[in-house]
Amino acid sequence: MSAENVTQMKSTEKIVLSASRRTDIPAFYMPWFMDQIGRGVFEVANPFNQRVSAVPATPDAVHTIVFWSKNFGPFIDGHYGDQLRALGYHLFFNFTVNSDAAVLEPNVPALGERLDQLKYLAEQFGPRTINWRFDPICFYRTGQGPMSDNLHDFAYIAEKAARWGIERCITSFMDHYPKIGRRLSARSGFAFIDPPLADKVKTLLKMEAQLAVLDIQLKTCCEKDVVDALGGDSAVTPSACIPNDLLLKLYGGNLSLKRDSGQRVKAGCGCRVSVDIGSYRQQPCYHNCLFCYANPTSEAGIK
Repeated sequence: MSAENVTQMKSTEKIVLSASRRTDIPAFYMPWFMDQIGRGVFEVANPFNQRVSAVPATPDAVHTIVFWSKNFGPFIDGHYGDQLRALGYHLFFNFTVNSDAAVLEPNVPALGERLDQLKYLAEQFGPRTINWRFDPICFYRTGQGPMSDNLHDFAYIAEKAARWGIERCITSFMDHYPKIGRRLSARSGFAFIDPPLADKVKTLLKMEAQLAVLDIQLKTCCEKDVVDALGGDSAVTPSACIPNDLLLKLYGGNLSLKRDSGQRVKAGCGCRVSVDIGSYRQQPCYHNCLFCYANPTSEAGIK
């Protein structure tokens, strides 16, 4: 895209940079990210047609940077948040903190380390700037054993999050994409299980009850069918992981509140418009999560 097009984008409402649904930039790619910030523009390839667009990245064009990660350690250690704030950027964090489960998430830090990161972000940037994502909920079986899940640390994480002022927990159930089945072909005896709707409803209601006493709201990411089945007594609502209405309350300014039509709206996605600046293939994620939908290039690294 030409410089003229970039200038035209700057003349409209400010944008939200999503960094990123496609990879883990805070864990693996902050030097690259800061280099592009220094240049004032991101060149982003569309994952479907590979068409490259220029996305303005200067503070006068960007309302908020929304970071997504399972490991904010490198982000924190590099003092990148402080640098970005000093440059005039607003920040928001989607932090996935799941139970310790090496079989599912082999390359994320231990839970204690991730909780230390959550505490740091809440203290330094404010708890309202954080969505705690417990995502996805997984059910699985190894061999002929009983069905297992990854909810064993949920109550413990919730208690810590509440202590630090976190107000929102966003969750979803694992999507059973074909690529995940292919990935499991090398794992003899391991199988993911997609439970019936009634079991998903029971799971969310239990999680909601655990969070309610902690004043944490439970929200769902793309789980319309489950939310519709919860009944009128439940306060669980669909989430907006890119919450432009909240960003306006936090930071003011000029920002579109339109729904992001490029996301799974029919499935219940409430995200507002943003521009995702990550790349599945050029910036592979090395967490190697067994349930990952995003990164086929890392599958060979799963043992």
